[in-house]
Amino acid sequence: METVALVGRPNVGKSRLFNRLARKRIAIVHDQAGVTRDVNSTVVRNHYNLLDTGGIGLVVDMDHEKLIAAAEDQVWLAVQTADLICFVLDGREGLTSLDETIAEKLRNSGKKVMAVVNKIDDERMETCVPEFEALGFDVVVSVSAEHGYNAGQLEEEIEKVVGPRPEEEKVDEPYRIKLAFIGRPNVGKSSLCNYLLEDERLVVSEVPGTTRDSVMLDLDFKTKDDKVLPFRLVDTAGLRRRKRVDHSIEYFSTVRTRHAVENSDIVFLVIDAESGVTRQDKALAGEIIDAGKSVAVIVNKWDIAIDRFRANQPDKFENMEAFRKEYASQALKEIFFLPDSPVLFVSALRGFAMDKVLKFSRGLWETSGRTLTTSKVNSLVQAMFEKRQPAYIDNKRFKAYYTVQTGNRPFVFRIYCNRATKLADSYRRYLQNGFNKHFDLAGCPLRFELKGKEKRFSGSGKKGRS
Repeated sequence: METVALVGRPNVGKSRLFNRLARKRIAIVHDQAGVTRDVNSTVVRNHYNLLDTGGIGLVVDMDHEKLIAAAEDQVWLAVQTADLICFVLDGREGLTSLDETIAEKLRNSGKKVMAVVNKIDDERMETCVPEFEALGFDVVVSVSAEHGYNAGQLEEEIEKVVGPRPEEEKVDEPYRIKLAFIGRPNVGKSSLCNYLLEDERLVVSEVPGTTRDSVMLDLDFKTKDDKVLPFRLVDTAGLRRRKRVDHSIEYFSTVRTRHAVENSDIVFLVIDAESGVTRQDKALAGEIIDAGKSVAVIVNKWDIAIDRFRANQPDKFENMEAFRKEYASQALKEIFFLPDSPVLFVSALRGFAMDKVLKFSRGLWETSGRTLTTSKVNSLVQAMFEKRQPAYIDNKRFKAYYTVQTGNRPFVFRIYCNRATKLADSYRRYLQNGFNKHFDLAGCPLRFELKGKEKRFSGSGKKGRS
């Protein structure tokens, strides 16, 4: 499949054009320059691979020089891998010296390049297009990414290079397990994804907030027994506390991250080994549970903890393994509402224990899809009720008559009971913990639906609404 890259200086409309060609909203679009930093990609109608890149020549006081350099490195990597470069220009601003500099580099790349003059909303604005012909590219296309003007012509020009669009064929592709990595800014989410991909596909920087958008990347993981496990990794922007989301770009990044969680199969909550579980980590864990997603905790930068342990050798721990177990125990106590989630200790920087991430992903996926037998479910419920009776509420005790599984991912169990609104939260957690331990559902959330007895109107002999 051919690859088309959208390249240009900041704020010429590359991300909006990316969304237009993809015919769906993938990239964050904002008037501020420098929103796109990673290379975003999508397959356009099974025709070609489209890349959205960061702006070349970004100069913003608030940004770090290393971050800008890393983002531009990603742009030129995309140029090297592309079969066609769409050099996006701003028709309203006109030709700039930076455009001419970029054009020279693109000509020297040896790649097929077409000039795409954006922000041409209608025929009346076509008079400014000839100015861009001076760049010397064979094809110059005017377009409006925002309003769709001439979008069809641009697609035709792309088709001349990448070939005609193939006829739609139903291909039974394996389902890709979608993994989302979420956490506070600068905990190492992009570094984790890069290591798993064995490629520097995502911009990594010590500057918090480097990732602005959610980036999806496919990965085929080959096991020791030669099985191929298809995954789709989603690196997300670091979620800040709501009161600190004071910029529209951060707001849209937050919305995209939450959308990524909702559309994922498994979520990894990434925490920093040094800072441990913070209040914000707890809030993020709550959002994962609310979304009903299987979840594991990744403690990144564990190499730092190992180095400090070896240097200090605290008397209270016999060895590193004892320290690790205590750390995991305390972390899960802080996030007590997680479904007994596994805790993975890794270092993306050194590659420590990174092989466990995808293995645990597969295990969580298989576990979350299980169907439990009704007889075993009811036996467990009966045993748990005999061991610990619910408290009286309004002089009545909650009773469960029959329980059946009605869904998975997340697990859903319907309890036919005497009072559908009178199950205390503490007893609900007691049942959830019991199910997780008895059926070995660690990391998989489960929900209970209560179905109470139908009420009857006194003296009427007819059933009323429950």
